[in-house]
Amino acid sequence: MAVHLTPNAISTILAGDTNSKPIVQVLEINNILKQDRYRLVISDGVSTQHAVLATQLNDTVKNGLVKQGSVVQLLEYFCNLVQNRKMLLVLNFETILPDCNIIGNPKSVVEPDSTARKMQTNGNIQPTRVTNTQLRTQNFSNLPNFRPTVQPPYQPPPNYKNHGAIVKNEAPARIIPIDALNPYQGRWAIKARVTAKGDLRRYNNARGDGKVFSFDLLDSDGGEIRVACFNAVVDCFYDTIEVGKVYLISKGSLKPARKNFNHLKNEWEIFLEATSTVELCPDEDGSIPRQQFSFRPINEVETADNNSILDIIGIVISVNPSVSILRKNGMETQRRILNLKDSSGRSVELTLWGEFCNREGQKLQEMSDSGFCPVLAVKSGKVSDFSGKSVGTISATQLFINPDFPEAHSLRDWFDRVGKDAASQSISKDIMAGAPKNEIRKTISQIKDEGLGRSDKPDWVTVKAAITFIKTDNFCYTACPLMIGDRQCNKKATMSGNVWQCDRCNQEFTECDYRYLLQAQIQDHTGLTWVTAFQESGEEILGCSAKELYLLKYEEQDEGRFADLVRSSLFNQYLFRLKIKEELYGDEQRVKITVVKADKVNYSSESKYMLDSVLKSTRM
Repeated sequence: MAVHLTPNAISTILAGDTNSKPIVQVLEINNILKQDRYRLVISDGVSTQHAVLATQLNDTVKNGLVKQGSVVQLLEYFCNLVQNRKMLLVLNFETILPDCNIIGNPKSVVEPDSTARKMQTNGNIQPTRVTNTQLRTQNFSNLPNFRPTVQPPYQPPPNYKNHGAIVKNEAPARIIPIDALNPYQGRWAIKARVTAKGDLRRYNNARGDGKVFSFDLLDSDGGEIRVACFNAVVDCFYDTIEVGKVYLISKGSLKPARKNFNHLKNEWEIFLEATSTVELCPDEDGSIPRQQFSFRPINEVETADNNSILDIIGIVISVNPSVSILRKNGMETQRRILNLKDSSGRSVELTLWGEFCNREGQKLQEMSDSGFCPVLAVKSGKVSDFSGKSVGTISATQLFINPDFPEAHSLRDWFDRVGKDAASQSISKDIMAGAPKNEIRKTISQIKDEGLGRSDKPDWVTVKAAITFIKTDNFCYTACPLMIGDRQCNKKATMSGNVWQCDRCNQEFTECDYRYLLQAQIQDHTGLTWVTAFQESGEEILGCSAKELYLLKYEEQDEGRFADLVRSSLFNQYLFRLKIKEELYGDEQRVKITVVKADKVNYSSESKYMLDSVLKSTRM
């Protein structure tokens, strides 16, 4: 990257011009220890000048944003007298290049006599040169502690046609590489392609409701960065951003990347504001790649850290149907499991979640059913080590079916020649036919005997048992019906006069909702235990909503129908998906068992499961 220092910058500064924003090079940086200040020697390629950084800029040196050889643009500065010589105090600057060879053959400059005379406090004092030793020992504590001000926000490039000379501050922001971005810059702009766009998510915290979405950018130098938009800014840019398009983006703020959400190799991420600009650019030269991959062979996934993000590519050798899954938060989603293999001799399960099941998952299902094994590239898959290693999709994941990549062509050639007949070992847990993925079967006696639920994390097990008793005195509670984002509040509501109130929402409403809070006893051949079933699992057990059952008992007061409905749910066998966790009740620790899902036993599938269990035990 060619850099041109501002000609005559030093002499212009010494002449009293503090309005220009010259580009200079840092030749030396020294720490004035007693005053916690940094002294610089700057150059315009011909002349040098001593300068002192304002203390609020100390972190720029400590963090390596400016160092010996750095090229910077001075944004705010002024001159002060030190032993009758002008000393430059730098209040704000922008790093143009962090590292650069020394430019030109700069030499120390002596101020003109006219300038020196204006600075004298005694007419007989002659201009003297300040040595490095004097500068290191000079007391700069009387220099004012100015805070750098934020540069004027970047505006879209104005139309200069027939308007005369360009006004300096109206010039468009300089386009810089993504890797050169840092929080100490003033105006900047980046030109990059959107490689991924996350879903619009809603959240609720102590500050209220909100919404957020993010997207990833890639520029022509290979730099990547994530951009986040919150609340009102979402409305400005969500419909504008399209994956694959190139945009000119400016006037955002840089903050440290949140590594628990952001897997890109960049320590910063951009937060757009209402005043930010996002302009669509024509992709004329195609200099910006459409995507950037770092593929890992499947055998390396086996040693990858849990929750790490990586790219893999493989041949789809099997596709399972999409099934509905109840998440831990009570929300239902879709899950579809694929199997991928590559030339490393390993295969891995890929779990598709949500819309991936219906979009790419359905297309892969149709290909597999027709006897074709497609190539699938996975960008940003998440590694899981639960019951063996597997890879799952997240909101930032992208799937490419039969892509036009060299890696894809090489993999297809390998599979067609020898790969289809080559054996591969799965790095994921071998699940018996007829059993859901990651199902851990236990008996009721094993829950107590093995001390399940007493560790830091809850245990998730499946138990085949029958319901022998249901408490019917308090089988539901009155709940808040208000929506928080895209989810219902569901906190307990209380009657106050003629209206219902929710302490969480701090609002009143005329009608409440009713949600199950079932206490039931389940039993298998080894013993019995008490469980709690909430709304969704309660409906699976009783076959109707909590409101319907409440009205039947308390409004219609039809005790006969009520009792018949409850009795019809008893002594039926279910596959209970249970969450087991020790909780504190008063001063006593108790193990709480919650029914997450209750499926009536399918005896055909269950018979197959039991037969496979017997065959597997005989082989061991």
